[in-house]
Amino acid sequence: MSSSVEHICLIGAFFGALWLLYKFLLPGTLLWKLVGTGRKLPPGPPGLPVFGNMFQFTKARDAGLWAPFLASLRKYGAMTTLRMGSQTWVVLNEPQVVTDLINKHGKITNERPEMPIASDLVSHGLRTVLRPTASWTEGRRVMHHLLSGSVLRIYGNWQEIESLQMLSAYVREPTRWYAHHYRYSIAVLYRLVMGENLDKTQSELDDYQQVTMEFTLSLLCSFVDYFPILSRLVPTPLQWWRHFWVKMGDFHHRVFKAWWDPIRTAVQEGTAKPGFVRDTLLHPEMRYKGTEEEAMYLANSVIAAGSDNTRMTLNTFIMAMISHPETMARARKEMDAICVGENGALRLPGMADFDQLPYLAAIVKEVLRWRPTTPVTPQHQLTEDLAYEGYRFPKGTCFVINEIALSQQCEEPDCFDPSRWLDGNERNITHGLWAFGGGRRICVGYRVAQQALYIAMARIIYCFDLSSDGSVDTRKLNHFCLDKQPFPVKVTVRSPEHERLIQQEAAKAGNVF
Repeated sequence: MSSSVEHICLIGAFFGALWLLYKFLLPGTLLWKLVGTGRKLPPGPPGLPVFGNMFQFTKARDAGLWAPFLASLRKYGAMTTLRMGSQTWVVLNEPQVVTDLINKHGKITNERPEMPIASDLVSHGLRTVLRPTASWTEGRRVMHHLLSGSVLRIYGNWQEIESLQMLSAYVREPTRWYAHHYRYSIAVLYRLVMGENLDKTQSELDDYQQVTMEFTLSLLCSFVDYFPILSRLVPTPLQWWRHFWVKMGDFHHRVFKAWWDPIRTAVQEGTAKPGFVRDTLLHPEMRYKGTEEEAMYLANSVIAAGSDNTRMTLNTFIMAMISHPETMARARKEMDAICVGENGALRLPGMADFDQLPYLAAIVKEVLRWRPTTPVTPQHQLTEDLAYEGYRFPKGTCFVINEIALSQQCEEPDCFDPSRWLDGNERNITHGLWAFGGGRRICVGYRVAQQALYIAMARIIYCFDLSSDGSVDTRKLNHFCLDKQPFPVKVTVRSPEHERLIQQEAAKAGNVF
């Protein structure tokens, strides 16, 4: 039989199998009843045979209606079952079930599901956030260094220095405030991880941001990640989807390698400066067991994910300030009380002031709650059967933290009100907040992120006046708008004295104003 005839027969067999699956999984059939044996799941919206709720989910996401869709799942209770292709998702809508299932049962809800596109092809199986537990654990061990108190103090100093470039840029080009957020965010992470000042060209930065955007968009974008068995059933020559994603993954690898090679060479030659790669990841005493490729993806994943989430959160912060000026005024008053001397001399707020600025700490948490930058977390897959609250979840069930629903578990959730966090735990970024995920898969850099956000927000409030410069819809953040303002903002330096302060501090740090 010729190769072309074999391919035609295989295609016919593939679609025939899909048709049979459709017929046998129709509600009421024997197979439908057998599949449900031994499980009892929470209620959820009706879906299509075979595909379940997959199209409802993807349609809402693509139309920019993800938040309303996820919020609507609360009507089914604390947990909502979605049939997502061949996967069963249990969406967690209330804090208690997240605490119980993701934290307390973390030993068996820690796994990631198979993702042939986003993980295997786009990420070469090496992006930390999607790796299965067996290969994820070693990278996690190394990354715990980011939580060390002494290291965080050093990182805080670097973050303060990098923020001066952002403040200077705010003065020079106030209409490009959103671009300054990205430069600050990635400069901070680049310095923490690679140990160097960010000296990349705009083209290199554009490529890096494209990598981050494409990876984010690849998550659950392909039907193959909803039906992972297709990657094994369909012969490679017939995987028509493969070329597009392989090309994307190879581009990501080239960009990561271009950013990695100089620091790897510097470490080998003994010329590298202090940073996560030199002092932790490649340090002999750490005894990192991963390959160089794994180390490259680990370092770049910290930079890419951390910088983009910080960028989006700072954009959200600006929207909150222009739509709630009374909040900004209160925070500024709190800072003026400790940063303006009796003789009127000014100084910038910094990490040393963190404990004296509870309202600002609350603003950081409220920004993350008000408009979550990550509506749902990557799936936590159950590794053994679990009985919980009268339900029976079979092995392979995926638990998904519904950030949108959780963010609405408060009075007047659409109102931006930092005072709701003034409970003595406002400085603990994960207390009552799930923005960084949970359980063993919680984002290990959450304290680094908290510091970067705190410093940037404090200094922007202290040094600049912000107001809307046109119509602003606070439900449309336009995070993927990179070449123009995501929403109209007027930025002006607060006073000539504040401008001089920025100039002086930038000059001390060696930044060009």
